[in-house]
This record gives sequence, C-alpha cells and structure tokens, in this order.
Amino acid sequence: MRAAVCSSYGPPEAVTVETLPSPLLEPGQVRIKIGAAAVNFSDVLLIAGKYQVSVPPPFTPGSEFAGVVEEVAEGVSAVSVGDRVTGTGFVGAFAEEIVVASDKLTLKRIPDGIDARVAAAFGVAHRTAYHTLRSVARVRPGDELIVLGAGGGVGIAAVQLGIALGASVTAVASSTDKLVVAASYGAGHLIDHRSGDLRSRLKEALPQGADVVVDPVGGDLSEPALRALRPGGRFVTVGYASGVIPSIPLNLVLVKGIHISGFQFKDIPADEFHRNEQELTDLLLENRAVPHIGASYPLEDTADALRLVADGNAIGKVLIDCES
Repeated sequence: MRAAVCSSYGPPEAVTVETLPSPLLEPGQVRIKIGAAAVNFSDVLLIAGKYQVSVPPPFTPGSEFAGVVEEVAEGVSAVSVGDRVTGTGFVGAFAEEIVVASDKLTLKRIPDGIDARVAAAFGVAHRTAYHTLRSVARVRPGDELIVLGAGGGVGIAAVQLGIALGASVTAVASSTDKLVVAASYGAGHLIDHRSGDLRSRLKEALPQGADVVVDPVGGDLSEPALRALRPGGRFVTVGYASGVIPSIPLNLVLVKGIHISGFQFKDIPADEFHRNEQELTDLLLENRAVPHIGASYPLEDTADALRLVADGNAIGKVLIDCES
C-alpha cells in the first residue's frame, strides 16, 4: 500500500509517500480501505514533534478518515465487510488502508446519502464545534457569539452551528476570502483582524458586548475578544492554532464575572455527549451542518496539504484523496 511517512520530526516537507507492506490484521481489528482523509492542525504539530503527545518516527500521520471496511478479524461485531465508515484515531490515516482496533477508535457507519468526502471532513471539526457550543458555552437563542479563526475547519463549523442554535455570529478571521466563506454560512459581522485594532473593531460591531467567545486560535486575539464580552460572558478556549498560548489578565475575569472554560471531549457528560451526537447527525442529514472543503490533494501531495494548513492559509477543511 502507499502511505505518507514521517521519518523524522520536521516541517511538512519532511513527509514523503512510500510503498509499505499492508499491515497484518490481528484479533479485534478492522481493515479499512481509505477513500479520503482530512488534515488537522494537530497533524502538523505531531510531525514537528510539538504536539502534547509524541509518536516516535517513523509513522504515518493523519487522524481523520472515511472509507470502506475490507476485512474484520475475530472478535469484531460493531462493523461488517462492506460497511461505509468514518473514523478518528491518532495516526495512520494518510494511507490507502488502515488497520485499527475497533474498540479503540471512534468508528461510525456513514449515514446513507452522505458522501465519503463529506464524512471525512465532518467529524473532528463539527463535533468539536458542536460539543463546545452546546455543552461548554451553552449557547442559547439570541446570544451574540464571537468565533475566532472563523476561516478554519472548527471556526466555520462554529459559525454554521452557532446559527443553527439561534445565535448571531461575529466572525473574526485573517483574510477577506475567509470572511466571505464565513458570511456564506450566516455570520453577520465580519472582522479581518489584520486590518486594524481588534478590540475597537469588536466594540464597534458589538457595542453591548458578546455573550460567548469560541477561541481555537489563541495568541494575541484572545484578550481583545475576552474584553468584548459583556458581564457574565462565557469564553471557551479550544486550541492554539496561532502557536501561542495567551496570557489572560485575571482582573478582567474578576471585574466582569466572566466564565472561562476549556474544551475536551472527555469532559462532556455521557448523556449530553450522546444527545449532542444525535443532534449533530440530524443537522448533517438536514443539510444544516456541512463541512466546507476548501482544498483537496492526492496522496502523493500530502506534504503540500500539510503546508497549506501549517501556514494558516486553509479555508475550511483540507482533504487527502487516498484512493489510487
């Protein structure tokens, strides 16, 4: 099989595509022929050796994929040969096939009528955004929601899903092109943070303040967005795509009574998690939550796809087409 390989930590260009033996199937495992895989910023960090959990090289990067079950081993009952599935793991998705332990992978059948490329792009970004909005930020109809990084996968998903939950959305992104896409999914206020002082731009757009900030970016965007919250507002930190973990003046939190939370899947209560997952699937089937696929690359150009994401130039999701 062909697979992208990170032989040593480094930039995206360190990833090469090689021909490797097909992995052996062991009890409890499933072999999946991958149709498409999605690139996430965590993949860039992992190959650079800068992720919070490391994988010793050599390894095949990629954590999110969709494909068809080709073989199941003894002890597997959750899926069958021929099932169309989508999954998330940690590594291994940028390849023509993957072998995974069925009990250690988020593996789901793709609903009828949903294209495999849509399924590959949907999982991480939309699930992150929806669980953040629904269970951490607890967005309500009528809320004013600020989405930082509104041109990225999680950001565009948060714009879509914030609208679906009844919020009014202010999109903050780094280019006009990204803001045009955010507007197409319902964002009402559009702010290019590179074109002026973000604090004043947010004050102009939301003179009464915002109820919620969703921040997958960090860096120097976090504090002005936090200052834009009205008393009692909710700020959710989701990640640090800027590469910089921000320092927040705690006096602002004290004076305004702001609630700051972090998002992790494991922190969502089980009953809310299952509710959110079902609601999100319904939104997908109703065409109210659809990933924006901004670019697709063949498997041999995996390094180029990673570079696009690493440089912050991706709009929405970037896919790797893994089929020969």
